[in-house]
Amino acid sequence: MKLDTLPDRSYAVFLFDMDGTLLTSIRSAERVWTAWATRHKLDVDTFLPTLHGKRTHDTIRQLKLPGVDPIAEAAWITAAEIEDVADIEAIDGAADFIASLPPERWGIVTSAPRKLAEARLAAAGLPSHRLLVAAEDVEHGKPAPDPFLLGARKLGVTPAECLVFEDTQTGLRSAAAAGMDAIVVTLTHAHPMEADVPAILDYADLQAQLGADGGLRVLRKAA
Repeated sequence: MKLDTLPDRSYAVFLFDMDGTLLTSIRSAERVWTAWATRHKLDVDTFLPTLHGKRTHDTIRQLKLPGVDPIAEAAWITAAEIEDVADIEAIDGAADFIASLPPERWGIVTSAPRKLAEARLAAAGLPSHRLLVAAEDVEHGKPAPDPFLLGARKLGVTPAECLVFEDTQTGLRSAAAAGMDAIVVTLTHAHPMEADVPAILDYADLQAQLGADGGLRVLRKAA
């Protein structure tokens, strides 16, 4: 990861993943998924690292568990996650950073179902933005490019004009497949992640600048 660099260009819009990118929900998610995995006799320690960044039903479907309906199981997990939001928090600086952006120039593109996304954003004190691409809005979720392409289309821009903020390899692959530049947010990473994109810990020392050309840039705050 390029720890000391930021993109040296401007963009029309910023697109943000949610979990691990704008807010921390990993404890909530892993509590619910641990209960589910234990019930299905999975190796929890092996399974948990595989679930982040993907839609719930995609994660379950890929397990190919006999007699398991991915849609029904995903509904159970989503309902449990909606109830488990007590310790969800905004990532440092995220609220101020997105509040500084023109409302029509950013959006959220998440693998979470809409109701869960709205519950987690509310718990973190973040806005449920008018552009929220959720799990049920696309046929193919991340790492397919569809979610980010839909976000760009809804904002009326081309993929090359978008900068994506992500935290998982799955999300970064989705952004790359969509033809978009990306920044990886590393706050929730337990281990270093290999990614050939700029990396930030959080948003505490970042600022967005609207240039004379009308483009948005990401800059470090002056010391």
